[in-house]
Amino acid sequence: MTTRTRINPKAVKAGGSLNIFEKYLTLWVFVCIIVGIVLGRSFPSVAETLDAMSVYNVSIPIAICLFFMMYPIMVKIDFSQAVQAAKTPKPVILTLVINWLIKPFTMVVFAQFFLGYLFAPMLSATEIIRGSEVTLANSYIAGCILLGIAPCTAMVLMWGYLSYSNQGHTLVMVAVNSLAMLFLYAPLGKWLLSANNLVVPWQTIVFSVLIYVGLPLAVGIYSRYWIFKHKGKEWFERKFLHYLSPISVTALLLTLVLLFAFKGELIVNNPLHILLIALPLFIQTNFIFLIAYVAGLKLNLTYEDAAPAALIGASNHFEVAIATAVMLFGLNSGAALATVVGVLIEVPVMLMLVEVCKKPLIGFVEIQR
Repeated sequence: MTTRTRINPKAVKAGGSLNIFEKYLTLWVFVCIIVGIVLGRSFPSVAETLDAMSVYNVSIPIAICLFFMMYPIMVKIDFSQAVQAAKTPKPVILTLVINWLIKPFTMVVFAQFFLGYLFAPMLSATEIIRGSEVTLANSYIAGCILLGIAPCTAMVLMWGYLSYSNQGHTLVMVAVNSLAMLFLYAPLGKWLLSANNLVVPWQTIVFSVLIYVGLPLAVGIYSRYWIFKHKGKEWFERKFLHYLSPISVTALLLTLVLLFAFKGELIVNNPLHILLIALPLFIQTNFIFLIAYVAGLKLNLTYEDAAPAALIGASNHFEVAIATAVMLFGLNSGAALATVVGVLIEVPVMLMLVEVCKKPLIGFVEIQR
C-alpha cells in the first residue's frame, strides 16, 4: 500500500511541529462538547439569543467561527494546485459517485435496519408532524436521510488539512459537490423521504456555501497575493503562518462549544435515543469512508488525493441537514434530533478517520529512515 500511495515525505515532516491543540485535538473536542452542553443548560437565554442570530437559518456566530476556521486553511493553499486538480478529474468523479450514487442509499439501508427494524420496539412512541402521527423510528430515519444526502462542503477542508491531503484537489471537490447539491438535494430528498411537499432551503444551501467556503476562499486568495507581493514568500511562511496556525483549530473548538450550547438540550433530554441513532450513523460514516478510500487506492490515486476523496464522502453538511429538518418537521422533532446527533458523532469519528488516513504516512516515514 505504501508504494501505491506515493506519499510526499515533505508533507509527513510537517506534522512534527503540531501545537498542543492539534496534538490532543480529540480530547479538546470532547471537552468542548461537554462545555457547550453545560453552558447551554446553565445560560439558556444567552444560547437562545445567539442561536436566533441567523440569516436563512445560517447561524451568524457559527459562520464567524467557521470563517476563522477556514481562512487559515484557504490562505495556505497554492491555488495553482487547484488549476492542476481540474486537469485530473478522477478524484472528483469518485466523490460524486460516492456522494450521490452510493452514500444516500446506504444511509437508508442502515437507518431502516437499525431504527426501523432492530430498535423499532424501543422507538414505537409517536409525535405529531404537520397534523400527522409519525413514529419516532420513522422521524429519526428521516433525519438520518437528510444527513446522508448533504455532503460536507466546509469541514472537510479541515479534515484534509489535518491529514496532509492535496488541498487543491480538496477545494475542487468541495466546489463541485456544492454545485451538485444545489441540483440534486431536492429531488433526491423528495424521493428518499417520499415527501412530495419537501421544502428545500435553497437560501440556506447557497448562503452557507458562500459564507463557509466562498468568503474565506476569496479573502485567502487576495491576502496570499498581497502578502507575496509586499512581504515576500519567506515572510509569509516564517512569520505569518506561525501566528496563524493555532487560529483554525481554536475556531473549530469554539464552533463546537456554540453548536452544543445551542442544541445541547435535545441531547440531554434523550440520552438513550442518542445512542440508538448514533449507531447507524457511526457505521454509515465508517462504511462510506472504507469504500471511498479503497476505491481511491484501486484507482491508483496518490494518498494526497485518495484521503480527501474518502473524507468528503464520509462527512456530512450538518448545517443544511439541521436547517432542512427544522423547516420540514419542527425544532423539537425526532428528525431534528437525528441531525444533531450527526454533529455529536461526526467530529470525533472524522478525527479517528484522519488518523486512519495517516497510517500509511507513518509506515512511509519508517521505511525512509
